[in-house]
Amino acid sequence: MRVLIVDDHPLILEGLSNVLRELDEDVDVATAGSAADALRLLRDSGGVSLVLLDLMLPGVDGMSLLEEVRANHPDIPVVVLSGQDVSQNASRAIDAGAMGFISKRSPTRVLVSALRLVLVGGVYVPPEAFGGSESLSPLARGSTPRAPVQDPAVGGFTERQLEVLALLVQGKPNKVISRELDLQESTVKTHIAAIFRALNVANRTEAVFELSRLGIQLPLRPGASPTRREKGS
Repeated sequence: MRVLIVDDHPLILEGLSNVLRELDEDVDVATAGSAADALRLLRDSGGVSLVLLDLMLPGVDGMSLLEEVRANHPDIPVVVLSGQDVSQNASRAIDAGAMGFISKRSPTRVLVSALRLVLVGGVYVPPEAFGGSESLSPLARGSTPRAPVQDPAVGGFTERQLEVLALLVQGKPNKVISRELDLQESTVKTHIAAIFRALNVANRTEAVFELSRLGIQLPLRPGASPTRREKGS
């Protein structure tokens, strides 16, 4: 597994590199101290499984970089590491396509559990985000990410709805979801409306927060190897 850490603080890079070895002792860690280096490594080095991104990089808007990475590398999950624990940052990061938002003040066990959740298709947002608290630090309550639910029928979702939801969580627009799942765009919209009703949410960001709260596991590569259905199913 290869992980790219994007941060301009050497101590953070060294600490995260050590933590990542708890995920996989053979992990290959690449580091970038700037947006330009990060984009170059993603472009020139294949096989990146995960990106850990600090939003506070010099000379660049972190959210813009997040959006660029997600647009150019939609299959690589990005987890935002933040020293600013405010609910607005978490919402913006998730809305821009991040698969997780983790405070830099988090205990190691929380960070490792969150990354494991993301690597199996889950989304991690600190529980404090659900209550509208200004503090999102898991350290305050000692919160640990929940294990993802294994049953694809949890919440009454069909297999196809979970496939649509997985791509929606990745920030992909309806046209791309339609193409990847070989569905008509109107059918995708119908599935999304049903998903939002089931989760009792109004938009993608709220859906991501609710998935994190419920611990629902999404398909790792939706549409990659499902049984082919007739278009419009």
